[in-house]
Amino acid sequence: MSKNNLSSLEKQIVKVLESYPDASIPIPILVDALSLTSKKGTKKLKTAVNRLKQLDILRVSKGNLVRLNEVVVKEDNTLTGILDVTSRGDGYVMVEGRDQDIKIPSRQMSTALDGDTVSVKITGYHKKSSKAIGKIEDIVKRARTTFVGTLTEEAKNTYIIKPDQQSSRVDFFVTPEDLNGAKPGQKVTFSLVNWDDVRGYPQASINHVLGDAGSNEANILSILAEKQFEAEFPAEVESFADDIPDTIPEKEIARRRDMREEVVMTIDPPDAQDFDDGLSIEVLDNGNYYLGVHIADVTHYMPRNSVLDEEAYQRGTSVYMVDRVIPMLPERLSNGVCSLRPNEDKLTYSCFMEIAPNGKVVDHSVEETVIHSRQRFTYSEVQDILDGDRSHPFENQLKTLQTLANILLEKRFREGSIKFETPEPRFVLDDNGKPIDVIVKERIFAHKLIEECMLLANKTVAKHVDQLRGGNKAKNNHPFLYRVHGEPDLEKLQNIKETAKPLGIDLNLNGKVTASKINELLSKVEGTSIENIINGLMLRSMAKAEYSPKNIGHFGLGFKDYAHFTSPIRRYPDVIVHRLLKRYNSGGTEYTYDQLIEDGEHCSEKERYAVEAERDSVKLKQVEYLSDRLGESFKGTISGVTENGLYVVLDDIYCEGMIRVSDLGDDYYVFNPQLHCLTGRSKGKKYRLGDSINAKVTRTDLGKRQIDLIPADY
Repeated sequence: MSKNNLSSLEKQIVKVLESYPDASIPIPILVDALSLTSKKGTKKLKTAVNRLKQLDILRVSKGNLVRLNEVVVKEDNTLTGILDVTSRGDGYVMVEGRDQDIKIPSRQMSTALDGDTVSVKITGYHKKSSKAIGKIEDIVKRARTTFVGTLTEEAKNTYIIKPDQQSSRVDFFVTPEDLNGAKPGQKVTFSLVNWDDVRGYPQASINHVLGDAGSNEANILSILAEKQFEAEFPAEVESFADDIPDTIPEKEIARRRDMREEVVMTIDPPDAQDFDDGLSIEVLDNGNYYLGVHIADVTHYMPRNSVLDEEAYQRGTSVYMVDRVIPMLPERLSNGVCSLRPNEDKLTYSCFMEIAPNGKVVDHSVEETVIHSRQRFTYSEVQDILDGDRSHPFENQLKTLQTLANILLEKRFREGSIKFETPEPRFVLDDNGKPIDVIVKERIFAHKLIEECMLLANKTVAKHVDQLRGGNKAKNNHPFLYRVHGEPDLEKLQNIKETAKPLGIDLNLNGKVTASKINELLSKVEGTSIENIINGLMLRSMAKAEYSPKNIGHFGLGFKDYAHFTSPIRRYPDVIVHRLLKRYNSGGTEYTYDQLIEDGEHCSEKERYAVEAERDSVKLKQVEYLSDRLGESFKGTISGVTENGLYVVLDDIYCEGMIRVSDLGDDYYVFNPQLHCLTGRSKGKKYRLGDSINAKVTRTDLGKRQIDLIPADY
């Protein structure tokens, strides 16, 4: 921490705080500690504290509590952080441990791009807000290796790429020899070659042509490329997968628990090909349930550090776009060798659980197995059987699973799981990928049945490792990769409380925030116009679930121990968990604690990118769908109110658009942030959060994925 040019008093303050590095000290105690009891002395101390705050040497929190800032300032007075560039071209550097971002005017951005890790120097403070302003001194690390844009020819043999992301802030130039066959008007992926001088364009080299700009193929592949995913596998990876045999050697079967004579079945969506998991169930003589969750044994076919493994690690996850799946593993494995297809012998890794009628797991084992699935069910087929609309030879097994799932579901919510239910749109596409209808996915009990069995297996394998430790919690004793979820952000919860209050709904935030308090609020809004709004806000207030060897538990599920075990075909963390379990069961080791930290961070990042890509593909199809319905009106619900206008979710198709305040032409509207309301100054008409509204579609923008609306009665 730099202390150059500090006054004597400022150095004394720092010295006191250094004696208590983990404490927040009230200013009155600092006054006493430094014997500054007079009014003049107190004023001097407050002036010194304010200057130290501006220099980022200390922090002052609510209640005038002072503590040292954990941000490390280098000797050249620079800080290191991540650059976030706005669509207007300004940037904000986020420095870990610092309360506020540092604003970077566009002229001080140097050659940095959105997401880059940069070295920044504070050059001053905003007069009104006192927020720091800085300039970028150096690019520490580039965030992206691949960019997406549209190639244009500005003049003969002068080629420019206009990036898709507004935050890229600059166009790129390409020399004719770096076009790689691309033609003007095509969407392309490209890499940054060089950008030394901020006064010129950065130079790029085109990697792949995605298709004609505006086509469905180019739009979808662009979303994937923006998030650093590629649809095609390298040739050497496909070759490795092709060499894997279909048949299972008898020697391999002999060393496993043979479940081929038992009834094992899979339950998946109708269009699924990658069957990760199968179930077996029976009721024991003592009245307990014996549940087997059988998971595709991917690690048997994917040696660690092989080209296949390295590619799967880099992808981190399968990506589920609206019109296609980008698998983590080549199709030969994901839909073939590893997939638990019916009437085929398959290698699996199974979690067997003996469960008492109260839902408690009283015994368990984790074993390598071989199965022969007797039936591939879809969710709707299972639901029909459970509802008595059709019969099936395995009806008894399904009814037993239904009874067990109800027990587990009730127990989970009783013990602290949060009840989130958010609607998801599903698109009906024509042969060209164009949406012709939008329906909201129906969540039936068959979905919950599978979910409860998978949750219990994931929870059980995490507890299994804890038992292997024998009570020794040292991080290097059987390190494991957990799925963890921290407590929600109190400030965001407070905002939700204020959002719900004008509607007569109160969220009790006194004392510790618990799942029961959150469930109480969710139950109050159930069936109301703001149910989906509050559910969405509550989800966004939650810390993001992550992968980590540090087990802090899973707040949303209410589990002290939880891992991802059940989907190794589509999630790399499950691959790691399988390897760890196998090694520990055989008495060996696989990953170090530090390796799991790094792998957990990588997998968490890839998961976030995949979720963003999936959401962007949904938004793209929503915009496409409404592009053919300009001028049509829909019933909607106001999902957000800002000074700029109203966000409206169109109820039947669950598409969100915006009514700009300038398009509320019957009055001058004033924004009330406390009431989440726009009120007409002359006529008193109000637009409030949760209100129903008829909205007309006036404009769509596929590039920005935006939908513009106006009130339908105008």
